[in-house]
Amino acid sequence: MSLDTRIKLNNGTAIPCVGFGTYKIKDGNEAYASTKAALENGYVHVDTAAFYENEKYVGNAVKDFLSVSDLKREDLFITSKVWKTEAGYEKTLKAFERTMDEIGLDYLDLYLIHWPSSYAFDDDWENTNRSTWKAMMEIYKSGRVKAIGVSNFLTHHLNALMESEVIPAVDQIEINPGFMQEETVKFCQSNGILVEAWSPLGRGKSLAHPVLEELAAKYGKTVAQIILRWDIQHDIVPLPKSVHEERIIENADVFDFEISDEDMNKIDDMEPYGNSGHSPDE
Repeated sequence: MSLDTRIKLNNGTAIPCVGFGTYKIKDGNEAYASTKAALENGYVHVDTAAFYENEKYVGNAVKDFLSVSDLKREDLFITSKVWKTEAGYEKTLKAFERTMDEIGLDYLDLYLIHWPSSYAFDDDWENTNRSTWKAMMEIYKSGRVKAIGVSNFLTHHLNALMESEVIPAVDQIEINPGFMQEETVKFCQSNGILVEAWSPLGRGKSLAHPVLEELAAKYGKTVAQIILRWDIQHDIVPLPKSVHEERIIENADVFDFEISDEDMNKIDDMEPYGNSGHSPDE
């Protein structure tokens, strides 16, 4: 395996097994520099979103990298997302056009609904999600995105979309040691929906957990590398984020070892530790 090892989505599109996340990199210079550093160090999968306020800088980094690289646009995999304030058919279509103007690319490889409409703030949440998904399917059929999916959708949110002509190819959810979201992961994987992990390192908190520190010492790896390898062995695509080039490189060095079943279980059995506490139903 390598950063360019690809996994087939349910529509045949192939997604690289690790991505570079850009959440909370709002500073334009940092977003540009870190994305370019990731690309220069072998990442071919970059994840952004309208909500991150950095699509323009990510797009510029992609274009500048391609201008001096042997790689072509089709060798990269670029994701963006529509935020929950733009839910609904018309708003989603307009939001997509704004994203394409910002990112400055001819197409996206993956476009996601960033956050579901929920009973917490929408009495008609199921129909709102279906209306947003109708726009997503229209965008997909236009050929300007290679695949569509969702983010932060739990099983009951996904159920509202499962009878659609196109079902989600991806569900990007928070996953970190102690916060596996087993019900949603099991539902997705049994229905051909690939799971991506945002905040795989628990916003840095997980890096200090004694169980993970012990395993890092055992395998001669960093805690971050142990966590990312744990995701990969669960058939989950992690999206680690860093603005430091040495850590960007470190997070990619996860293909020369394998965690034993016994040690995988140790991580699986951890109590919640680094999760954000955010829920689409609150």
